[in-house]
Amino acid sequence: MVHVDSHAQKDGILVDFHGRPVDKSRTGGWMAAGLILGTELSERVCVMGISMNLVTYLVGDLHLSSAKSANIVTNFMGTLNLLGLLGGFVADARLGRYKTVALSASITALGVILLTLATTLPSMRPPLCPNSRRQDCIPATGQQLMLLYTALYTIALGGGGIKSNVSGFGSDQFDTSNPKEEKAMVFFFNRFYFCISLGSLFAVTILVYIQDNVGRGWGYGISAGTMLIAVAVFLFGTMLYRFRMPQGSPLTVIWRVVYLAWKKRSLAHPPRDDMLNGYYNAKVPHTEKFRCLDKAAILEDKEMEKEKENESNGWIVSTVTQVEEVKMVIKLLPIWSTCILFWTVYSQMNTFSIEQATFMYRRIGSFEVPAGTFSVFLFFSILLFTSLNERVFVPLARKITHKPHGITCLQRIGIGLVFSVLGMVAAALVEKMRRERHLDDNIRVSAFWLVPQFFLVGAGEAFAYVGQLEFFIREAPERMKSMSTGLFLSTLSMGFFVSSLLVSLVDKATKGKWLKSNLNKGNLDNFYWLLAILGVLNFFVFIGFAVKHQYKMQQNYIVPSEDRLHNEADSSNNGHSDKTLPVLAPAEEP
Repeated sequence: MVHVDSHAQKDGILVDFHGRPVDKSRTGGWMAAGLILGTELSERVCVMGISMNLVTYLVGDLHLSSAKSANIVTNFMGTLNLLGLLGGFVADARLGRYKTVALSASITALGVILLTLATTLPSMRPPLCPNSRRQDCIPATGQQLMLLYTALYTIALGGGGIKSNVSGFGSDQFDTSNPKEEKAMVFFFNRFYFCISLGSLFAVTILVYIQDNVGRGWGYGISAGTMLIAVAVFLFGTMLYRFRMPQGSPLTVIWRVVYLAWKKRSLAHPPRDDMLNGYYNAKVPHTEKFRCLDKAAILEDKEMEKEKENESNGWIVSTVTQVEEVKMVIKLLPIWSTCILFWTVYSQMNTFSIEQATFMYRRIGSFEVPAGTFSVFLFFSILLFTSLNERVFVPLARKITHKPHGITCLQRIGIGLVFSVLGMVAAALVEKMRRERHLDDNIRVSAFWLVPQFFLVGAGEAFAYVGQLEFFIREAPERMKSMSTGLFLSTLSMGFFVSSLLVSLVDKATKGKWLKSNLNKGNLDNFYWLLAILGVLNFFVFIGFAVKHQYKMQQNYIVPSEDRLHNEADSSNNGHSDKTLPVLAPAEEP
């Protein structure tokens, strides 16, 4: 347990294991960060090794329908990303990042062990069926699926805690006030993304092959062993880490502001804005938008009696700073909503695209490529376009726009949305061609025809992922930076859940004619066309929101003195006010 004195906790400074100010020569740096990165690498191996090949097990071994199998995978991934919000909240409010990562990694290891049992115990599978695509195969029962579900959502609980905290805990190992360590932290984020990609590539190649050709138990057993080793390594480095103690979650601030605004909804707005609580000490300029939230910063008459005591009680009255920070979060929601469909499209790469591969010719000489391995082209595309962005596209855009960032984060997101639509068009065309050739000439089309859709969606992720993460980090309030990652993860979560909802609705509306377990008898291409059409409509809605969005203003403003405000307010009695307002300087577009 990390022991820390109250002064250190209040200031939020970095401390060592014993709660003392860190000795930079003995703690932090690359040694500590490297051990932390090992946890993220192991989490990526586990999650990607499961999500990219689970659908083939559900359809082939458990005899579930394609629609139900796809929903199991997308619900698992959606829950994992949604629980990232919970992991961030627990770390910020109570446990801190170190304890949350250690606990989450242990939970993940337990989940993978349970998954290994669920896929190896004969009693957890239905009777064998010569052709798992036939309608008369007996599907797994609810009791047989119970252990599988328990394992998956245990992994989701642990993975969410790791995902939301490991990058922040790693960055805590570097002191940004030290130029040398600040430069090293830039490389940390590069290597963090490299670990994600490396773990994903290992999972979709080596692990998927072991799962399909050696046994699911061996594949998931290796993942479990990897996670257990990662937990041991992470705990081994405890004395080397720098710890930032929890300072309270921004979600609590948001909830209090909304609660107080609703509670005081019947109150009248004060005649002057400077009568709001904390106006003179505001770190964010007061704005006129969402004025209903300003009521959270009003002190009622009965509260004025103990004004000094009440004005610092967050459950009695909020400050102008807190209210304005919540307003800034609300301004992010329109863009947040239009990012969801990208991840709905992306989720098809984990489900139906893998299903397509199982019906196609996958041999290279005498070697048959596992269906799940074709997602390797997705990650190759992501790495390729990420490199091209930094080395080609951004420098070229800088020369054209004469702006340091080249293209804005919203422009990156827009490009990603376009690529996702093109990916679904390619997927629809390939699936139509595959099914027609099978039905007309009984030909198994090469699975390498799937490369374009993986490649286009991967290119889209290279733009959309970076653009969305940059947007939420840049545009979130300064004191709510930790929550910005949670907002980003929630778009992934909602994308997977929307995919599940869409699959269920389409399957019900078409009475199972589009999404059959035997894709040769279905119309999967129509589902892809539906996603492409929705993607086009979503893109135009995004353009509308992006054009109206005003980038966050720099907080270079002067808060006028209380006496000056009162004097100027008293002198303005002609239907207008000469009250001096904070001077705002617009930030350069990111």
